[in-house]
Amino acid sequence: MTREYHSALRPFVRKRLEEIGKADLVVGLPCFNNDGTIAHVLQMVSWGIYQHFRDLKAVIIVADGGSTDDTRDRCAEFQIKPWQEKIITIYRGIGGKGTALRAIFECAAELEVSACVCVDADLRSINPDWIKYLVEPVLEGSQEFVAPIYNRYKYDGTITNNIVYNLVRALYGKRIRQPIGGDFAFDRRLAAHFLRQPVWGSDIARYGIDIWMTTSALVNSDKVCQSNLGVKIHDAKDPADALGPMFRQVCGTLFDLMDQHQEFWLGRMGSEPVPTFGCEMSQEPEPMAVNQERMIREFKEGMRLFGPLWREIFSGEVWAALVTADGLSPEDFSIPIEVWVKLLYELAARHHHLREHRNKLVSLMTPLYLARVASFITRTSEMSSREAEEVVEEQAQAFEDLRPYLDDLWQNHRPGPGLERALQEE
Repeated sequence: MTREYHSALRPFVRKRLEEIGKADLVVGLPCFNNDGTIAHVLQMVSWGIYQHFRDLKAVIIVADGGSTDDTRDRCAEFQIKPWQEKIITIYRGIGGKGTALRAIFECAAELEVSACVCVDADLRSINPDWIKYLVEPVLEGSQEFVAPIYNRYKYDGTITNNIVYNLVRALYGKRIRQPIGGDFAFDRRLAAHFLRQPVWGSDIARYGIDIWMTTSALVNSDKVCQSNLGVKIHDAKDPADALGPMFRQVCGTLFDLMDQHQEFWLGRMGSEPVPTFGCEMSQEPEPMAVNQERMIREFKEGMRLFGPLWREIFSGEVWAALVTADGLSPEDFSIPIEVWVKLLYELAARHHHLREHRNKLVSLMTPLYLARVASFITRTSEMSSREAEEVVEEQAQAFEDLRPYLDDLWQNHRPGPGLERALQEE
């Protein structure tokens, strides 16, 4: 049985916070086994505070998940700039980024800061200006939550490009380009709001935290913006290798939030841009290798294993498109955008109507997601990342245009008992 903690902070951290008293700015670094990058991130954070906010009282919090490498030693050895404080702790609670951020939220609340910023510990492209671009809109008082925009390689961030950005934009009406980007800033009010929510025993305490924070901000604040941070270079992975718990927790949290906030988004149509700050995008991002053939192979294997169940889940139109895709070669492989939109909307509606087997339903998404990524690769293989971004925007607009389809499924089309039986037997 998992022990429930009422705080992610250890007693020595609370004592240290009492000694510090109050601060203006907290910068949090959630980390786990990042000894190859953590010193660089710390250096850029410390320099960013020194260059742009040296008159503020700043505290850097390293919230570690019990790293088994030298992450904490690297942090302890690194000398931050004068007049800055550094606290290194192993947080308490469920292992995951969400619990690390809970510890950072608690520090921000205890110190009564004006702004809190969180940056990932695996970044290689972070520079001191990231701190300025993220924090400035909050300190100036015009914004309460700042999400990032990065210049990313066209096949980096495929969960965002094909699922999360589209649903957040179509549901909540704001064009937040990187809802799970990993690097955010927010004010003390939102930090306190995050802490009050009874979510710290759920997947939000793991990989679901980023989409939960963004969605919570969109629902609870009118002062949401984004900042251009330039190129993002981090420990990116081939989408075919980088799924597992992260994918399921993000998608499961996204669907759960649709249930929680249905009164907010049902009937709300269209989207609008949010204020955008930061730098100009210019540099072409670093390419990464992807294995399209493996993605297609895993989709086709999914058709063998889950085909009868998918046929129960999806409409005749979507199922027919999956059957067609199953017969295509890698050179011609395609899942049309409209089919992908309806597929995701149908999955979300099934998730809403089912009270059992939800985790199983989300797990069945993986081969379908890989098929859509493979289709995106087919279409964009000869494009630059900037040109591929236009395809992402075309897809996002399709999600908006087909929103009435989701609303109808959500309100009027409860699945029959055959689907529950099929999931029970799977």
